[in-house]
Formats: sequence, structure tokens, C-alpha cells
Amino acid sequence: MIRHECGLMGIYGHEDAARLTYFGLYAQQHRGQESAGIVSYDADHRMHECKGMGLVPEVFTEEGLQSLVGETAIGHVRYSTTGASAARNAQPFLVHFQGEDIALAHNGNLVNTEELRATLESDGVIFTTSNDTEVIMHLLVRAMRTMSLENAVRHACSQIRGAYCLLIMARRKLIALRDPHGLHPLALGELDGSYVFASETCAFDLLEADYIRTIEPGEMVIVDNGDLRSMPLTPADKPCGIMPRQCIFELVYFARPDSLIYDEQVYMCRKRMGQQLALECGADVDFVMPFPDSGIYPALGFCQQAGLPYEHAMIRNHYVGRTFIQPSQSMRSFGVRVKINPIRSVIEGKRICIVDDSIVRGTTMITRVKKLRELGAREVHIRISSPPVKFPCYYGVDFAYRSQLIAATHTLPEIVKKLDVDSLHYLSVEGLLKTVREPDHYCTACFTGDYPVPCAETDKMRLENACACR
Repeated sequence: MIRHECGLMGIYGHEDAARLTYFGLYAQQHRGQESAGIVSYDADHRMHECKGMGLVPEVFTEEGLQSLVGETAIGHVRYSTTGASAARNAQPFLVHFQGEDIALAHNGNLVNTEELRATLESDGVIFTTSNDTEVIMHLLVRAMRTMSLENAVRHACSQIRGAYCLLIMARRKLIALRDPHGLHPLALGELDGSYVFASETCAFDLLEADYIRTIEPGEMVIVDNGDLRSMPLTPADKPCGIMPRQCIFELVYFARPDSLIYDEQVYMCRKRMGQQLALECGADVDFVMPFPDSGIYPALGFCQQAGLPYEHAMIRNHYVGRTFIQPSQSMRSFGVRVKINPIRSVIEGKRICIVDDSIVRGTTMITRVKKLRELGAREVHIRISSPPVKFPCYYGVDFAYRSQLIAATHTLPEIVKKLDVDSLHYLSVEGLLKTVREPDHYCTACFTGDYPVPCAETDKMRLENACACR
């Protein structure tokens, strides 16, 4: 259905840094299934890397983990949003510059990559990858020639636009930061006296680390000699004055329900979305059912609010990856059938309300509704716990061309006909924002077209083409 961009994990000052990073990535595998990597930093100030294509347990062997010596490490799991799905684009990105090693892991997407890349190339810079992380690295190392690491990071970030969470290892330090809009999540925790960072707190739970707080939008956290300090990305004499615009689709779909992101419990947010959906449009049906797994939590909230029976009439094969990793449309449709299998005896002759988190292209929903009809469902009604997705995302979510988004190209009655359902209702934007504590702090561009960070037309074309090719 939808690709996200990646997940980050980092730990400073622990004897099992690489192994703990491995398990932290394992907990965040849902955020990226194309490649994985870890870079460690030892007492002699040397870095060691292991990365490759595939899932976390496929990339790392016991021998590989043992080679990652050192008490500090950063890791990354990736889906490609900028740059092809290839081993050379796997992260963290490690370089050797003027006698020192520098490692960088990036979650997000820049919207001015082409402009920056052209400027750097005109100045003699040679690129070895096609991702935007290398652009950030070049900006960083150029600034490090004359600045402290912290100021070099600030200088690099002053030139980039878009969504970025970064973990940076260099000069005996580990730096973690979020862009000024805070478009994607990054959290700080503590384990056995060591500081840990992760895109989602489910990684902390697996490691039995204590959650401390979220990294704030526009904040840079530095760990050095075991001490932690914080400073704004923008110098005090140049305040940015930017309002947070956190990606609400993290709460709708991407994040694991057991994670805490943006100081919101994902599970409870999704239940509230279902409850609000029932308030806006209930359903006269025999029972409500979700499409597992992402539809389970709004379906629970919907049932509790509407007082309707809940049935788990679709069974998921948990040994099949997410449908959107298939390389072609025909394979994607096949993947839907392999992944979810309905129970005929529960469905036959019944009026059913399906609650799901989103409809993007519509391919998955068409296939599933068709199966329900074949199994004898008398009525099929759909309730979606997010608004219609009408606009591409340029900040690290693999929404395709607008022409491929069903809600952008069809009216509601046309979608009802195309899906072959008896009724369809989406949660309103206003209703969605009622489910979070700080509604003014969220990006809803994929629903409204109101982009917090402008994107040049050349970069729009590049990002849309990258999505369309997958």
C-alpha cells in the first residue's frame, strides 16, 4: 500500500552498542525492509560498518555483529524515497575525511536535493550514491574544515529543506536532531546509564530502556563523554520561528501501535480515530471488521463508540511482507490475496462494515471487497479512519503521482462504484485533528495540499518519478 522512508537507532557508551542497535532496528523493521546497516565507533576513534540489502536478520550475522566493536553505534533501516533501492544507498553513510571517520543516518526526504547537488557538483564534488543523505554529508564535511562539529551541523542544516531526522557520529560525539518542523519522530531514552535514540519507542521497550522524551522540532542533542546537552539548530541570534508540522500519517498508519511518538500513544490515537469516525458516520450493519493489522485499532474504537459487534473475519498470514513491497501491480494484487484470507462462514449473508486506516491507490481495497462479494457478503460498507489522500508527499512517504491517488481522480460516488461497495465514509480532517493533543502541530498536506515546506518543481518531478517507478 504505502512505503515509509526509514527508521533510526543509536546508542552512546554501552559495551553492547552494536548488538543493542541490532535489536532496536529489529523492533523498527516495519519502517524499512529494503536495507539495513550499523556503524560502530571504538575507543581508538575508528569506525566499523556492516550493511546490506534485506531485512535486519538477513543483513547481520553473529560474526558481523562481533566485528562492530565499540561502545557507540548508529543504525538504519531503509525504504528508498530518494535514491534507488541498491546496496550503495544503504545507510548509515560512512566517510573518511581529513584523518577522521564520520557516520550519518538520515530519516526523511529533502525537497531541494537537485539544487544542492548541482551546486556541489559545479564546485567539484563527486557523488557515489543517488540519495540525499550524501548531499547532507558533503555539506557537513565541508563545514567541518573550519567549524566545530555542532556548528558544522547547524551550517549544513541551514542549507537543506524538507524532512530530516539525523544521527551523526564524529569526534567522539553522537548527535541527534529533528528538522525545525519536526516532520518525523525521534525519541531519547536511557539504558544502564547510556543514552539511546530511536525513531519509535517500541525499540526502547524491546531493550528495556527508559523513555526520557521526544527530541523537539529544531532541536540538536549532543552526547559527549557521557554527558548530554541540547541546543537549537538555529543560533539564538537567528530564531527560526517555525511552527511544528509533524506527520500525522505516522499516527494513522506508519508507527507501531505500541510506540509513543510526538508524546502520543499510537494505539490510543487510532482508537480515538475510530471513535470519531463513528460519531461522524455510523453504520447499520451486522458487524464491524478490520483489515489487519492497521485497521484493528480504529475498528475497536468504532465498535465501542457505535455499540456494534466486532468480528475478526480476515486472518492475516504474518509470514508475508507488506503488500507494497511487491515490484509490479500484478504481484501487488497477488500479495493481497496471500496476505489476508477471509472466513466464509462469518461473512456469508451478512451486512458488513469494514474499518481501515486509509485508501491510497485503491488496489488493495478493490481486491478485498471483490473477495467479500464472492464469499456472499450481502452488503459491504467501508469506513476510513483518515481523510481522503489527494496529494503526494514530498517529505519521505511513498505516495505516488497525484494521478495515481484514487481520491484525487474520483469523486466519492465514483469511488463507491469503483470499489463496488454500498457506502463509503472518510474521517474528516477536522475529526482527525480532534484525536491529537496539539492539532496545530501536524502536517496534513497529503489530505489538504497545504505543504509546510515548499518544494521546487524539479524536485517534485524527481520525487514523483521515484515513487512511480516502484
